Amino acid sequence: MTALLSQLGLGRQSLFGSLMLAALVVLIGLIVMAVAEKAQIRVANVFFVNLILVFGLQITMGNSNVANLGHITFTGVAAYVVGILVLPLAIKATGIPNAPFGLAEVLIHFVPAAMIAVVFSTALAFITGLVLTRQTGIAYTIATLALLVIVHTVLTNWVDLTRGPIAMYGIPIRANTVSLMLIAGACAIVARLFRDSRWGLQLRASGEDVLGAEASGVSVRTLRLVAWTLSGFVLSIGGVMYAYMVGTINPKSFYFDAVFLTLAMLILGGMRSVSGAVVGAVIVTLGTELMRWLEGAPVIFGGKMPQIFGLTGFFLGVVIVLFMALRPDGLVGDEELDEMARRLWRERRTKGAKEQAQESET
Repeated sequence: MTALLSQLGLGRQSLFGSLMLAALVVLIGLIVMAVAEKAQIRVANVFFVNLILVFGLQITMGNSNVANLGHITFTGVAAYVVGILVLPLAIKATGIPNAPFGLAEVLIHFVPAAMIAVVFSTALAFITGLVLTRQTGIAYTIATLALLVIVHTVLTNWVDLTRGPIAMYGIPIRANTVSLMLIAGACAIVARLFRDSRWGLQLRASGEDVLGAEASGVSVRTLRLVAWTLSGFVLSIGGVMYAYMVGTINPKSFYFDAVFLTLAMLILGGMRSVSGAVVGAVIVTLGTELMRWLEGAPVIFGGKMPQIFGLTGFFLGVVIVLFMALRPDGLVGDEELDEMARRLWRERRTKGAKEQAQESET
């Protein structure tokens, strides 16, 4: 294990930090399962799926420091692939009877179907990455947005395969809070270890100074391709779990609303920190639930609030704009929670040593 960590440029602190972060994610799930009601548990399940997506976004955007607006593409592709493979034949006969490649008569167990969906979507990420990683700056961001629009158009108009804009229903529910929190914890480990690895360090350096990194012998394009593909892998897992959680998917679920939601989570917490992804996901999830509650015209202190639609979108927009303008590093900055705890502990010890020295002098 030590030799493997050294080959990847990782230390024991990185391994400890990743396990600590995964334990925090699992702890959140255990607390929810112990005290929450069914409605809150459903919110927690959505939170874990969104957290997986934010981890995927952090791998590429947080390390390369280049905006990515097309990450939800691979979530949608994986969700539709797994949905088509596990959909009961009776539902296929009425929903997608003319599906190409004989898929209307194909039914696969949910585990291998999930593996096929993740592999297919990750392969798509690699292929598209070969083109997108040749771009830099704003051209790269626009290209990722174009990818999102292209795939959304395909999902919306390939009616024989995806039912088009009509929701695909009847996908077996296979995800629960336990599986979601464990997979989210595993994705946290993957994101943290990549961030602290030799590749992640070089990629973050290229985000600060591309020319300087290339002059130092760093293959920026290769590193961005690795990050893009790994990000697609994590996002594909999120798509599979989303399909298995809700049982119904449609193209709108994987478009701009999901993009802005995950962006807000990552920006608020801090793009360059995996721990920031967790912090941002928790705060934005609670904030969006509060906005949805306010949209329903609740009674507060005996007075009925007016019904205001669009508060959720307004909240996400405010989060993105304010944090990019006033605190672009997010709440956590570029530190991880274990690094922050260690720094605070050292400062406390240093302060205590100074106080003891002053007392001894007096």
